Amino acid sequence: MSHPVPRAAALTAAVALFTGLAAAPAHADTATQRQRDFAAAATEFGVPQNILLGVSYLESRWDTNAGTPSTSAGYGPMHLTDLREAGVAGTHHDEGTEDARGDDARPATHPQAGPAAPPPTLQTVDEAARLLRTDAKTLRTDPAQNIRGGAALLAKYNTGNNWYDAVARYSGSTDQAAARTFADEVFDTVKTGITRTTDDGQQVTLSPTPDLVVPQHPDPNPAGVECPRRVTCESVPAPYQELPKDDYGNHDLADRPNSQKIDHIVIHDTEGYWANVLDLVQDPTYVSWHYSIRSADGLIAQHVPTKDVAWHAGNWYVNAKSIGIEHEGFAAKGTWYTEAMYRSSAKLVGYLSRKYGIPLDRAHIIGHDNVPGTTPATIPGMHWDPGPYWDWSHYFDLLGAPLGGFGLPGSSLVTIDPDFAKNQPAFTNCDGPGTTCVPRGSEAVVLHSEPSESSPLLVDIGLHPKGTASTMAVDDVGSRAATGQRYAVAEVRGDWTAIWYLGQKGWFHNPRNARVAKPAIGWVVTPKPGLATVPVYGRAYPEPEAYPAGVTVQAITPLPYTLAAGQKYSSGGTVGSEYYWATTFDPANHVVVKGKLKYVQIQFGHRIAFVKADDVRIVPAF
Repeated sequence: MSHPVPRAAALTAAVALFTGLAAAPAHADTATQRQRDFAAAATEFGVPQNILLGVSYLESRWDTNAGTPSTSAGYGPMHLTDLREAGVAGTHHDEGTEDARGDDARPATHPQAGPAAPPPTLQTVDEAARLLRTDAKTLRTDPAQNIRGGAALLAKYNTGNNWYDAVARYSGSTDQAAARTFADEVFDTVKTGITRTTDDGQQVTLSPTPDLVVPQHPDPNPAGVECPRRVTCESVPAPYQELPKDDYGNHDLADRPNSQKIDHIVIHDTEGYWANVLDLVQDPTYVSWHYSIRSADGLIAQHVPTKDVAWHAGNWYVNAKSIGIEHEGFAAKGTWYTEAMYRSSAKLVGYLSRKYGIPLDRAHIIGHDNVPGTTPATIPGMHWDPGPYWDWSHYFDLLGAPLGGFGLPGSSLVTIDPDFAKNQPAFTNCDGPGTTCVPRGSEAVVLHSEPSESSPLLVDIGLHPKGTASTMAVDDVGSRAATGQRYAVAEVRGDWTAIWYLGQKGWFHNPRNARVAKPAIGWVVTPKPGLATVPVYGRAYPEPEAYPAGVTVQAITPLPYTLAAGQKYSSGGTVGSEYYWATTFDPANHVVVKGKLKYVQIQFGHRIAFVKADDVRIVPAF
């Protein structure tokens, strides 16, 4: 349960805030247009400029995002929301053929969910338009007017000369604790200051206010919720419930990490709005995940204890050894993720990585799009969220584990790390088949079959069984390297670099003055001498002899790819073979099967994969 901010504390915060504002230096005359727009709007509506800048940063990082809506229907630097324009979508759990559970020992799960009514908080553009006597389209498309609209709303929300409460209300959250968390993040940003270049090339500076007092609150989180301090979490339990026909849902009880080590955290997006997502995870006939994070204010809801196994990744081996986190948002519709959500997510992932010893790298903090198919038949239906517009580089900066730049020049291993704002692949199908996506920043680097932009993309025989080349469709990950992933260099020709990818050379433009890949250090795997090829797998299952009586042996099925002699792939570490037998409602009958067989996780294509340790050599990259 959340509690309101005590009035005395709020007033004290307001006094401290104004003290800090008085000390804030004026911006130089060299400020760019965006900077001047903030200054003008702050003066016009009587809003402290650093508060206006701080709120905008927590919403959009001062970006325009090419006029596209955020994952919670917000537009422009001030994130004015307009659900009418952004539209309503369902949930990605209803799309494709992926079985979220991904366990061959149980029937596939393909539940369907109906649309939900969107929340009224996603329509602030109308109120701003009334205050400015303009129209919603102007506020969505004109950055200067968008900033004026946000300033007008803040001024209206400032009752009792209390800017802290005004900022909290601006979050749009109906949960007071979550609104306070948003305001705390704004105040922290105002206190420390920040400078960055926006996605449209504007230089904006929020000068630090080091003597600003950020209000302190008791931990608002209910007992039993696994969350870090300084974020707001709530408990929205997913039901473990017996169903007809010897079925049950929507997750499995376990005893991790005592029973199985947790190796991965899987980042998802919901493809639906908050209320609908929470309804789904509370349906015993549906699927599950451990946490959801709200876009507008970063509120975290926990659904499944981390000791238990949720059904979220479409691969039972990965499910049994991972924690799944859903983010309110959309992978394809040209949408962007708010800074408030990025920050809450990074705090949660940092907390979980420390708790379970999960490395903060892209071999272990993965997207749903990096989870491998279990067999050749399941590859085409695997999901591909959070999509190419999730900013992995910024996310890892927030985690305190920045990507790239740690290897020596000429290293045979590279980390993909393009400039997110400048890297704008020409994707299609964001708004339906045949449509062209709005050009905007992306974490994805597109690979070609030759060192030329006009050459075909690579062939992913798993995604395209007929052997046709991959496409620029936003959901086609068959010829796409993701930020933070590490690959072995196959060849360099001038400004072009080739990496080993799905058994092929994947070429990308990597000019010296605008690198999209940086030298890395680490280990790579290659077939042992005498082996022309080795099989590649989507899960690390035990040898048949490891299964006790009464537990069905799971097939070790290779994927339709091979790792050939002379090729190298980045190692994500050696793992033991495991299978979690959980087919009954009573967890007393569940068994963790552990074999003698060892595997090595590799970065094989866009998705991770596994090879048997006995088949490969692990050598340092030079």
